[in-house]
Amino acid sequence: MGKLLVADIGNTNITFAIYDGDEIISTYRLTTWFKRTSDEYGFMITHFLNSANVKKEDVQDVVISSVVPKIMHSFTNSIRRYISKEPIIVTAKTDTGIKIDYDHPSEVGADRITDAAGAFYNYGGDLLIIDFGTATTFEYVSADGVYHGGCILPGLEISAQALTSNTAKLPEIEIKPQKTVVTKDTISAMQSGIFNGYLGSVEYLINKFKQETGKELKVIATGGLGRVISEHTAMIDIYDANLTFKGLKRIYDRNH
Repeated sequence: MGKLLVADIGNTNITFAIYDGDEIISTYRLTTWFKRTSDEYGFMITHFLNSANVKKEDVQDVVISSVVPKIMHSFTNSIRRYISKEPIIVTAKTDTGIKIDYDHPSEVGADRITDAAGAFYNYGGDLLIIDFGTATTFEYVSADGVYHGGCILPGLEISAQALTSNTAKLPEIEIKPQKTVVTKDTISAMQSGIFNGYLGSVEYLINKFKQETGKELKVIATGGLGRVISEHTAMIDIYDANLTFKGLKRIYDRNH
């Protein structure tokens, strides 16, 4: 059976996974950088395949979710040149099995669509999906498979960068959980305020979604910082690091 290569192109990272049937056999992450050429992407992708002992001839298809239009020309050309496949690109028009209830469906990012598909077909509805990426997105998917939208706020790292870049004396810090809010040094004060303040925002929004929908939503988290946030609140039911990959695989299976 051929392998499926899936790619999630985000503002901070590009993540890849190789599927053998329904099993992820390898993953790979690289920094999103606008100036890479198709040859550079091709070299990195083929190196990833080689490290997973997968020949490029064994790749049956390539599926991409992207929120970074600037790199798509060089990235898709790398797939054509080095994998000899025409990549499948997820958009709001793709048949995902999820109905999009949005004023302008074309505005819904491919990452939000893919997360919705991955969560609904793995966990059912009614769901609140939180993706902790460069931005943190909240999405409500009802039990009948309808995507009703949600809200977006700056990610945790963006929030920390905004604090340090707009203040003269506050240093750059490592994002680190702090148990207390009464702290005795500047670094701890910043870490506590950023992390606990962000955690409070997340918990407040979860409650607001439950109030507005009138549903006891199952809360699914994903994304780079989703794990550490999930570990510090009882309001997130499941953390799934591979949710976007699962969504891409589900969308591919539905269309092929």
